[in-house]
Amino acid sequence: MKENVLRAAVTAALAAFAAYFEVLFIPIIIVFTAMICDYISGMIAAHVTNEYSSSIGIIGIAKKVAYGLMIVVSMLIDWVVQMVADTMGVFIGHFCYFALLVIIWLVINECISILENVARMGVNMPPYILKIANKLKSVAEAKGEERATNLSDNN
Repeated sequence: MKENVLRAAVTAALAAFAAYFEVLFIPIIIVFTAMICDYISGMIAAHVTNEYSSSIGIIGIAKKVAYGLMIVVSMLIDWVVQMVADTMGVFIGHFCYFALLVIIWLVINECISILENVARMGVNMPPYILKIANKLKSVAEAKGEERATNLSDNN
């Protein structure tokens, strides 16, 4: 009985979260999954290389929390933009541009970190994989900077 109540509560919470965040639900799940994988791969790499340190692990957790705060702040910026547009009579629909940019950047960043951790473990990987991931990060940063410049120029 308790198991069914727990399942129903978790299902209801996830459904409410998905309904509230709409477009951002899947990207948020992906970024948090990438963060968990990065933390685990970092811990394994530290163990393999005998560099394990609880203070470094705590710093890693603090960074993940800060990433979550970045997502929240970008969502707030999106909300403010949408509210201002609504106030001005401009309908822009569900606006989540900044949050998606931050999430995409974080996912790429986490993937790069996972690849670096795997390399630290001594696992052979094609050398171009890390180059491609870094190129994706550069392109995402450039596009974000270009859009931010365009937005500030229009005001």
